[in-house]
Formats: sequence, C-alpha cells, structure tokens
Amino acid sequence: MTRLARFQERLAPLAGAALVTSGQNQFYLSEFDYDDGYLLILPDAAYLLADFRYIEAAKKSAAQGFTVLRPAGGMNDAVKELLQKHGVDTLLLEEGNVTLLQHTRLSAALEGVKLVAGATKLFTDLRLYKDEREIAAIAAAQELTDAAFTHILGYIREGVREIDVALELEHFMRKNGATGIAFETIAVSGTASSLPHGVPRDRVLEKGFLTMDFGARYGGYCSDMTRTVVVGRADADMKHLYRTVLTAQRAALDAAKGGMGCRALDKVARDIIDGAGYKGCFGHSLGHGVGIDIHESPRLSPSAPEDAMLTPGHVVTVEPGIYIEGKYGCRIEDMIAVERDGSIRNFTKSTKELLEL
Repeated sequence: MTRLARFQERLAPLAGAALVTSGQNQFYLSEFDYDDGYLLILPDAAYLLADFRYIEAAKKSAAQGFTVLRPAGGMNDAVKELLQKHGVDTLLLEEGNVTLLQHTRLSAALEGVKLVAGATKLFTDLRLYKDEREIAAIAAAQELTDAAFTHILGYIREGVREIDVALELEHFMRKNGATGIAFETIAVSGTASSLPHGVPRDRVLEKGFLTMDFGARYGGYCSDMTRTVVVGRADADMKHLYRTVLTAQRAALDAAKGGMGCRALDKVARDIIDGAGYKGCFGHSLGHGVGIDIHESPRLSPSAPEDAMLTPGHVVTVEPGIYIEGKYGCRIEDMIAVERDGSIRNFTKSTKELLEL
C-alpha cells in the first residue's frame, strides 16, 4: 500500500478531505519537494496544487495517484472549487503547521466548510514507521556522513577554526552527493564543547574535546551523527569522561530491540552516566526519531510515554553525552533502525575510539 493510500484510509473516518500545507508532509505523500502550494487529499482522490514556478516539475515528479493542477486564481479559491465539486463540508488541517493568519483566510474563503484539527497527528503516526525506500535514503545519507567524518580527520590541524571544520564537513557532503545538510552543523571545541548545541565560532580550535554533530540530506531524508575527538592530548579526567559516554552508548545499543520501552532504553544509558559520578550532566534525551525531519517521533527520553516502545520501522538516534559547564563536554551518536524481526541495524560505521589529533 502506498503512503497516499494509507493516509486516505485513515482520513476517511475523520473528514471529507485534508489540506496538506507543510513541505515535509507534502513531500511524504507526493514525493515532490516543494512547500509553496497545497495537497488536497480526499478518500478517493488527491490533488497537487502548484503555481507556474513548480507546475512542470510537479507533473514530472509527483507520485502516482495525484492530479496536478495549476489554479487559475488563488490557492484557497481552488480548494473551495474542489471541495464543492466533491461535496465536502469538513476539512482536516495540519494543526501543527497552519498559522492563525492562514486559518483566518481559509475560514473566510471556505465559508460553510468546517475546519478541524487532526492531520498533524495523523502524519506523526504514519511517519513513525519507515518503509524500505525511506530506509534506503537514510542509509545513503549516513554513508555520506560517515565519509565526511573520515575526511575531516585529515583536515583538522593547527590554525583551523571551528567554522572551518563545520564548512568543510558541509562542503564534503554536498560535493559527494548530498542534496543539503540535515541541520546546522555543530563543531565546538575546548570550553565550548560543554554546549550541547553550540554554534561554531570564528576562532581557532581550542585544545581539548572537539564535538562535531552533523548530517546529510539525501533523497529527502536526514542522517544524524556525533563524534567527539581530542585536539591535542586527553588527560586522565577526559579519558574517564569519554569512556563513560562510550560505555553508556554501547550499553544502550546492546539493549535496544523491538519491544524495548523508549523510557527504559534512556534509563540504561542514564544510569551508567549517573553512576560514574556525572549525575545532572546528561541533560538531554538519549535519542529521537529521524526521517524527513531531523527530529521526529519516537523520543528516547525519561518523559516518553510509559507505553512507547521501539517498533519495527522506527529510526532513532542513540546519543548520550556528558557536559560540565564552563569546562568541556562529549557526545557520541549513532543512528539505528528497528528491523522487522526486532533486531537493530546500526547505520553508523565511523569509529568511536578516542582519537587524539
């Protein structure tokens, strides 16, 4: 069953049609990457509305099952005409994407049509489970990311700035086939490595930990990896901290399997870090889903629902870290998928041994 067919099947009990306005969900259903138009989905029909700039590309690229239209007037007027044509009086909206201004304009244009929330949750539920084509795109994105890490190890040298490292990673991935970066690259060194989402600075790499968190986008899907290396030499405290993070990550990877609770898996890593004397220094969740967006469901977190568990089709990160304010920090991150039999596939191949450069 196609993604469109699965969406239509779940849509039927909820509303007569759904209006898809976010670029991510438009791509998920139509396989056409744009965000300046609408998808209008009915249980038995699907329309892609695009203007002059995109219409030719949409006709060539849209997935099977879509009728591609170029509205003569405004997008909202076109939606009104199609809803009238099909006798639809209830329209499901992406509650997580539609702004107040958009809602106001839709309400005015679609007089007599009831606008209801629920499409965001519907997409969240569907996108939890990656199909084989999605898994292949994620794997390809991670291959580029692994290659970029190998490349950057030979690039790091005295006099290089943090921003240079970030840009070199991005340039390598784009030059070798990535359609873009999955998120803003993190490359922070020395005292700045204590910032989990620090911004690369226009300054020479500091001695000590250098944390690099980066990913490629390929075929519309993201990869996500973090590696921490040492610029110079690591002292005994740094080695202990690094070994603790690595032990926690390996334990979580060993414990991960289909049916494992998301909260329980976070606890595996967190207990090791807390028990090693770093309680309170691991302030983020163990991991998150990855797909079209860099952050998706499910979450491996102490606050995850008690009944949330890893299920075949899930793709998540496993990324414990320790951060000591004003001193330094370290994170190690792999990206895994839960296979049909419940086993784990690790997409990430880069070494995790402590490297001193």
